[in-house]
Amino acid sequence: MFLPWHTDLSWWKLVLVVGVLAVASRTRFVTESGHTTPIVLVTVPALFLLPPPIVPLATAFALALARVPDVAMRRTSPARPLSGFANAWFILGPAVVLALAGSPSPTDAAAWILVLALAAQLACDLAASWAREVLVHGLTLRQQVAEAAWVYKVDLALAPVGFLIAIAATDVPWSLILLVPLLLLMHYFSDERRRRMEQMDELNAAYRGTAMVLGDVVGSDDAYTGEHCRSVVQLALDVALELGLDEQTCRRVDFGAMLHDVGKVAIPKEIINKPGPLDPEEWEIVKTHTTEGQRMLDQVGGLMRSIGLIVRAHHERWDGTGYPDGLRRDEIPIEARIVSACDTWNAMTTTRSYRIAMSREAAMAELTSAAGTQLDPGVIEALIRVIVRTGEHRLPV
Repeated sequence: MFLPWHTDLSWWKLVLVVGVLAVASRTRFVTESGHTTPIVLVTVPALFLLPPPIVPLATAFALALARVPDVAMRRTSPARPLSGFANAWFILGPAVVLALAGSPSPTDAAAWILVLALAAQLACDLAASWAREVLVHGLTLRQQVAEAAWVYKVDLALAPVGFLIAIAATDVPWSLILLVPLLLLMHYFSDERRRRMEQMDELNAAYRGTAMVLGDVVGSDDAYTGEHCRSVVQLALDVALELGLDEQTCRRVDFGAMLHDVGKVAIPKEIINKPGPLDPEEWEIVKTHTTEGQRMLDQVGGLMRSIGLIVRAHHERWDGTGYPDGLRRDEIPIEARIVSACDTWNAMTTTRSYRIAMSREAAMAELTSAAGTQLDPGVIEALIRVIVRTGEHRLPV
């Protein structure tokens, strides 16, 4: 039963399974955190078409075969196909379960055996992946589960479909080849998604480059403002992460912090660099930097339009007495609330032309007193945790 030359082994079925497995393994679902393949669509029928003990070896050979075209086109190392034998561990668990159950047909297998086989697949995959990651990156088991959770969700979603294919292929084994057009279509869509993600990465880099250029323009026009913006960026990102915000929101916080004062390039230099308090008329001019900043970013378009909303709102107040729109509480974008809090801390702890920096203790007291009036209390709590943890402060030198 456990030998490769078992009498139930049909060589043409073996060739069919290996070929379709190789096609499936070249179809990749790409995400920002990695990739996976729809190979479960083929491994599940394979466990019923072939003697289960043969399936791990067939899978390993198929994974190796799938890398041969890359070697032929010099896209990878000649040794790369050998990794197929290391990547086939996931199928060992279900193969053992079904072999011990007497190699039942799909319609004869008890539900608990099928569930146990699927659980064994996930467990073997997790164990092999964790062992590899421990050696390479030192990840804990919990970190590995969190990182690979989306892969297991894909496997769980495809396993029932693979089981339906197994039922059909039991009576008509050659029908397995009908999966190939579907796999090729999935490969096309996956490749298209990969290209779009690469274009998105390039676009994000271009946006960040644009933001950095605009930031440099601000810095060349006003050295304090340029340094101030750069100082606020990391602190704002730390607060966004402390609040558990998603990646897209953190990116907007990044750009918003970088560009929150970009509108000051439209303010006369004699006002920006005035070595003393501003008079009411000058103050009204300075306040236009929020709307000027939004106008500039709207002209860039795309992502910068949403950043413009943050720039416009970063001087709104929690109690509704800010400018330019008098927004209050949750009407103010969360990104603007974070930038405002970090901007306030940085301003208090940095020496300006008309006053020296506050001490850390005095600035912390001011920050706490502003919670619930000027600033979002929840953001202030997160900011204080970050300040205490990192020792973030700006004192005069």
